[in-house]
Parts: sequence; structure tokens; C-alpha cells
Amino acid sequence: MCAHITDSVLYRHLWGTDETHALLDDGPRVQRWLDILAALAAAQAEVGLMPDDAARAIADHADVALLDLDDVAAETRACGHSTLGLIRCLRRVLPEPAREWVYYGATVQDLTDTWTALVLRDVGALVARELADIEQAARTLAQQHRDTVMPGRTHGQPGLPITFGFKAAVWAAELGRHRARLTEGRRRWEVAQLGGALGTMEFWGDAALPLLDAFARRVGLAAPDVPWLTARDGVAEFVNLLALITATLGKIGQEVYALQRPEIGELAEPVTTGQVGSITMPHKRNPELSEHLVTLARLVRSDASVAVEAMVVEHERDGRAWKTEWAIVPEVCLYSHTALRLAHTLLDGLRADPDRMRANVDAHGGYLVSEPVMRALAARIGKHAAHEVIYEASLAGRERGVDLRTALLADSRVTAHLKADDIDRCLDPEAALGAARSFVDRVAGEA
Repeated sequence: MCAHITDSVLYRHLWGTDETHALLDDGPRVQRWLDILAALAAAQAEVGLMPDDAARAIADHADVALLDLDDVAAETRACGHSTLGLIRCLRRVLPEPAREWVYYGATVQDLTDTWTALVLRDVGALVARELADIEQAARTLAQQHRDTVMPGRTHGQPGLPITFGFKAAVWAAELGRHRARLTEGRRRWEVAQLGGALGTMEFWGDAALPLLDAFARRVGLAAPDVPWLTARDGVAEFVNLLALITATLGKIGQEVYALQRPEIGELAEPVTTGQVGSITMPHKRNPELSEHLVTLARLVRSDASVAVEAMVVEHERDGRAWKTEWAIVPEVCLYSHTALRLAHTLLDGLRADPDRMRANVDAHGGYLVSEPVMRALAARIGKHAAHEVIYEASLAGRERGVDLRTALLADSRVTAHLKADDIDRCLDPEAALGAARSFVDRVAGEA
């Protein structure tokens, strides 16, 4: 039995990955907490705050296999404190001389915030890896379909021809910017926490600052300029970056979702053998990947707003703020890594139909290239006057049910300035792509 879908035996594959569960589940979480406590003890011994024997004993017993997590949970419920249950159970397995030294002067946030920073570091590495692969997949699509003409759409309606490579290049460039944001932001959220009761490190006296540096070094994080008990901006920034990343993935998913409708038929996501779309309509092939990308992105954006709310903190410690992160950080990490994996699968196996794309352009009878005609006419009579003429000619042509060429040749205001050959050149979709191909080359050529 489970209360959260991320832990469901049936459905957890849709909401998390093995790699993120290996960081966030109870066993790995407690082990990482024990590792942090061992690093703290070693750092305290290094600066003369703790006997070396006590630090070694704590390190030797910092093993989740030595603890009964049910006992830890029972002690936690009994004392009502977030980590005292763990302390009690750990002290029972320690040799007596080391028991008074464990968790020496540290507080809940020193442990849990440092754990959070390590999670952000490790999940950030997973995100960076997946983003690089997805960006490359988008670049590959851009290169492959540099010249694949398709309808460009604005407000959900066909506008001008573009190439599918241009669309994929926009995706690749956006993903690349997220990778840059992730790299640049690491120095702000991969930061250890060690402040003691109020962040002043009073308990450790003159050894406070050397201890902070030693502790940060041992856990593999940067030392903060000042403890961040009430400064939650680093966590909020990371979570909101995941919201940006998954929003891009959701946008890609939504585009694929729409363009693989049979009546459009320009794209098709990969389908695995045995995948069933409906138990009542055997013919159905549902957009499972693209649909779920949109769902995951919505959930991450929802949690991101809570991360920003957690920045509003009262005084020098406020559990109302930082404890919300205990709920949302694991969620967004699970959802985001899952979304990245799905997006990689989607783009790697995405099938474009160039013939259908071109047919969808041609099906509009030349009306998708009204702008080049307007541009040619504008050189003779001015842009706004040309817009009015082509607008009225297009409207009349559609009311008559004829193609744009026929409509233009029937309008003397057009033929007074443009010959049939001029109009034909303007109506060639290949000549109406603007700088689409050049933009593909610029993006696909970037490292």
C-alpha cells in the first residue's frame, strides 16, 4: 500500500526513475544523513572539537543497515522532533564513548539542508546529462529536416510555410539555454549548511569558521558566505529552473500531441510493441509520451510556486517555510527526471512525415504564401495599401472557393503591378521560408 503515486508499485515508473528514487527514498535518505553526520564528526575532529576516536566510531557506525527504520520512525513520532529519533537510534548502536559526540552542536537544518543541497547537486548532474542528450536529439532533427517544408501556425491556424528543422532548432536553442542556466546556477545552490541554533555557529566558538570550511569540503559542497537557514532562494531557484526545463519539455510534448492528430498527421511519436491505446477501441494509438510530458510539467510548475512561497521566512528559523521543501523537492526531482527521460525517448524516436507536411501546405491553395505576394506588391504601392489589396483579394477568393493564384489574377489592383510570373514566384512555398534554413544552420552548428 502507498499513499503517493510516486511510490506505487503499479505506477511509479510514470512518476519517478530508479536513479532519483535511489537518492530520495527513505533508506538512501537516511544513509546520506548518516554520511553527513560522519563528515561533521570528522570535520570537528579535524579542528579539535572532538576526539579522533569518537569521530572514527561515528564514521564506522554511520550505516543504515545497523538501524531499524521502523524504530527510527517510532522514536520520531514519540519525540515529535524531525531528527531526534534518528539520533536516539544511532546512539544505541555507537560505543558508549562516542554517544555524546554524535550530532555535536548541529541542528535539524544543518542536516536536512545539507542533504537538500547534495540532492540538488546529484539531481542537477542527472538533469544536465539528460538535457545534453535531448538537445542533441533536437539538433539532429533540425539538421535532418532543415529543408522539410511544413505549415507554420499562429493562434492555432496555418500562417506561413516554415521547415520542421526550424521548429526543432527553436527547441534545441531553448534546451541549450537551460543547460547554461543549470551550469551557472550551481554555485548558488550546491552549498553546505552549518549554522547551529540560529546560524551564528555560537556553539563551536572560535573553531566555527574553520569547522564550516572543513565540513563543506568533506561533504563535497561549497561553504556559504553566511548560513542560509532563512535564505531559501537557492532551493527556489533550482526548483524553478526545473519548472522552466519541464515547461519546455511540455511545450514540445504539446506540439507533438497536436501534430500527430490523424487529421494533421505531420508527426508520430514512437510506439512500443504491445502498447495498447484503449481497451474498448482496439484501433486507438494514443499519444502517451507527449501527453504525459504535459502532465509532469504542470505538476512541477505547481510545486515551483510553493518553493517561492518558502522564501517568505520569519525571524531566524521558520519551519512553516523550509519544511514545505521536504514535500516538493523530492516531487519535482522525481517528476523532472522522468520528464527528461520521456522527452529523450520521444525525440529519439520521433517520426516526421515530410510528404504530409508538404501536402498540408499545398492543401491551402496558396493562401499560406500571401505575405510574399504582399511584399512584392508593397514595393509598388506601399505596405499598408498592399495589405489591404491582398486581404480583400484573399477574402474574395475564399468566398468563391478558388486558390490564391486565381483570386489574385482576378483582381486588377494586383495585375496592374504584378505579372503572372511574378505571382507564381511569390507563391512558391520554397521561396517563402525567409531565413529558416539559416537559423537551423546557426543552431545546429553550435557546440
